Amino acid sequence: MIRNIVKISLLTLVAGFTAITAHAQIGYDYTQYNLGASIGFNSFYGDTQTSTSTNAFNIQLDYNQTPFVNYIAEFQAGKLAGGDSTHDVYGRQFSTDYTYFAFRVQVQAGEIMDYSQSQLLNALKNFYIGGGIGVIYGTVKQINRYSIAMPGYYTPGPMSSNQLFFPARVGYEFKIFNKYDRPDFKIDVGYQCNFIFGDNIDGFKAGAHNDIFSQFTIGLKYAIGGVTSYRKPIRF
Repeated sequence: MIRNIVKISLLTLVAGFTAITAHAQIGYDYTQYNLGASIGFNSFYGDTQTSTSTNAFNIQLDYNQTPFVNYIAEFQAGKLAGGDSTHDVYGRQFSTDYTYFAFRVQVQAGEIMDYSQSQLLNALKNFYIGGGIGVIYGTVKQINRYSIAMPGYYTPGPMSSNQLFFPARVGYEFKIFNKYDRPDFKIDVGYQCNFIFGDNIDGFKAGAHNDIFSQFTIGLKYAIGGVTSYRKPIRF
């Protein structure tokens, strides 16, 4: 009799612990690694008087320390352009093909706030800010250095460059959950401003300010492995 009571008690404890553990994991699991790709729409601000919209393509690998703290290694290829040789006073016009490699860290609002008691905060938890460091390689494909408005005026500069830059980014990550309430698919919409530590990406060496280009990007990310658990539910 005592043996049966002990056996039933142990089975009850094991079943209860299993149920509690299973319940606790609903909404807690996430994947540590994502592979993603995005397209970008660039605007350049440098030694030309006007900017031309250009495109870029990006691939990235994410390591998610938590669902809301992300370390990102990325490669991007694209084009930068600007200027109008006919109408701009200095006659500067260029087109540059570039590639870059960058490492970024981004922190989403859900990491630092309690979103469990508010639908509004729950919606805001996926907003993020971030920054990092990278190197950009540029090759000028087309350029005009002479001015029509000021005959004889010429702007010198290199035809290729490699420079460090600082990518500052804000955005929102739409998390799409699978049947286990794990966010394995994500849509990322962001705005990134790239501050180049130099004045050569456009092929012109003029003025006292370094080159900058901004991007609006939209991309997709998919989980590729490393399932682990978070300290609180990710989805409410």
